[in-house]
Amino acid sequence: MASSIPGLCSPSQTFNPKPSFPKDPILIPIRMTLFTKPATPRPTPPLSARAVARDIPSDLSSSSPYSVANNFPAMQKKMGLEKDPQALWRRYVDWLYQHKELGIYLDVSRVGFTDEFVEEMEPRFQAAFKAMQELEKGAIANPDESRMVGHYWLRNSKLAPNSSLKSQIENTLDTVCKFADDVISGKIKTPRGGQFTQVLSIGIGGSALGPQFVAEALAPDNPPLKIRFIDNTDPAGIDHQIAQLGPELASTLVVVISKSGGTPETRNGLLEVQKAFREAGLQFAKQGVAITQENSLLDKTARIEGWLARFPMFDWVGGRTSVMSAVGLLPAALQGIDIKEMLAGASLMDEATRTTVLVNNPSALLALCWYWASDGVGSKDMVVLPYKDSLLLFSRYLQQLVMESLGKEFDLDGNKVNQGLTVYGNKGSTDQHAYIQQLRDGVHNFFVTFIEVLRDRPPGHDWELEPGVTCGDYLFGMLQGTRSALYGNERESITVTVEEVTPRSVGAMIALYERAVGIYASLININAYHQPGVEAGKKAAAAVLALQKRVLSVLNEASCKEPVEPLTIEAVAERCHSPEDIEMIYKIVAHMAANDRALIAEGSCGSPRSLKVFLGECNVDDYA
Repeated sequence: MASSIPGLCSPSQTFNPKPSFPKDPILIPIRMTLFTKPATPRPTPPLSARAVARDIPSDLSSSSPYSVANNFPAMQKKMGLEKDPQALWRRYVDWLYQHKELGIYLDVSRVGFTDEFVEEMEPRFQAAFKAMQELEKGAIANPDESRMVGHYWLRNSKLAPNSSLKSQIENTLDTVCKFADDVISGKIKTPRGGQFTQVLSIGIGGSALGPQFVAEALAPDNPPLKIRFIDNTDPAGIDHQIAQLGPELASTLVVVISKSGGTPETRNGLLEVQKAFREAGLQFAKQGVAITQENSLLDKTARIEGWLARFPMFDWVGGRTSVMSAVGLLPAALQGIDIKEMLAGASLMDEATRTTVLVNNPSALLALCWYWASDGVGSKDMVVLPYKDSLLLFSRYLQQLVMESLGKEFDLDGNKVNQGLTVYGNKGSTDQHAYIQQLRDGVHNFFVTFIEVLRDRPPGHDWELEPGVTCGDYLFGMLQGTRSALYGNERESITVTVEEVTPRSVGAMIALYERAVGIYASLININAYHQPGVEAGKKAAAAVLALQKRVLSVLNEASCKEPVEPLTIEAVAERCHSPEDIEMIYKIVAHMAANDRALIAEGSCGSPRSLKVFLGECNVDDYA
């Protein structure tokens, strides 16, 4: 198999990034046509933009420097979008961004920001650029958790603030490459002496969304190892994935990903898979791989049980930005994806987005558009429409990256701001038959990001369905037609164009949006690198499970009586000493009854006050 994917982890021609911060401007010259070689520096666009009508509610203004009034420079009233074709063409040319080496273009001409707005935002952008520079140098960019933020170092280890971190990054990459090569070549074998044929990845959130997106976008049609994901604690979903493996469970490499090692959903998935291995007479440890923080519970378990391999996760890399770490690189490499090229693409985009010249910085242009379109307070949603099946999961990936980063209750000064930017999406042209109708004619509470891919099929594989028209031409027409139809009804849009979907372009797109999120977070003065709301949800879930144990104990005690004592929901709540939790206790009992773990003696779940329940058997030891 290894011979079919030469150079899987061989050095990329461009993956030798330099650690310097850029001089201004950085590359990115532009010309009118997309396909001619750029030859001159990109000019600053002339002051000729017009804008969309919207008023800021007067009751949202305040004296705070990050209030709506101050968020929206000059409180300028937005006028209608420019409709003159020649003026639109000039605006398109003036604002078109191109990265020739990556084959990526960014069109922001259909967002109606004015030049006055850009000028007044300039000081904020300069502050954001400075903050990003400090972040990359190792500043504590996540003050709430007193952590550095170092995902940019993963694709340019020379940027790491000390030699120890640099070595960790480089050693991890080397180890990932060697392990993947050895598995694919058959040097590392299954316990029964054969080759591994499947990967089962167990993780949730950033430990799943990134690897899933990369797999969907880049895995070859016939990968050396096929990959499946368990990314939830849904028993039916877990059973389905295990059943789909069938006898190939014996040749499945199980990759368990959890930074802390204690994530309940990941732990549950692991326990379910280990049970399946035991029932099949297989030794899990000989097929298990852990990706986790050093000395975590998972790391200790894998070490003690003698798992096949262990790879590190770093304290300074968050889950939603971990796809360029072992979290994303190992699953990708096992599928035959060129991870060095993915890192090279991200590194090239990082270089481009370090420039402090706003019009030459694609991530800054995205942040500018987000701020303009949503008034800097998340007043409009971002609809992501990739017109390529392989990029379907990009909208889900961005959903976590953007919403978990920007959705914050408090700003860095402790002011309650309830910030955020809602992201959702589908794929083109499926969206034509889903929600484009509302986007075109319904409530105007969004802006669109189109993701366009120029290459339809590999060279030599295209053919015409009718004279002069291919299948890909229809997809192109749908994208351009939808963009025009939306704009014609005052709906703004951004278009990100890539020449083709490759490891390099995917790495670049990930880096593009990572930086855009960081810059936008600086503009609105929030910490993009923690997730207190997620932690609050985990604590609430733990409280529900603790209450369930008390409910089970109460029901068990009643079930051990002679005769059995069926209890009303009110009685259960009283004996749990939790009358304030009676609704949750009812939901717990209903769930248990639906799964044959509690019996209904009287009444029905549709009439909570009529219910009387018991366990059906006395478990003397289980709930003592």
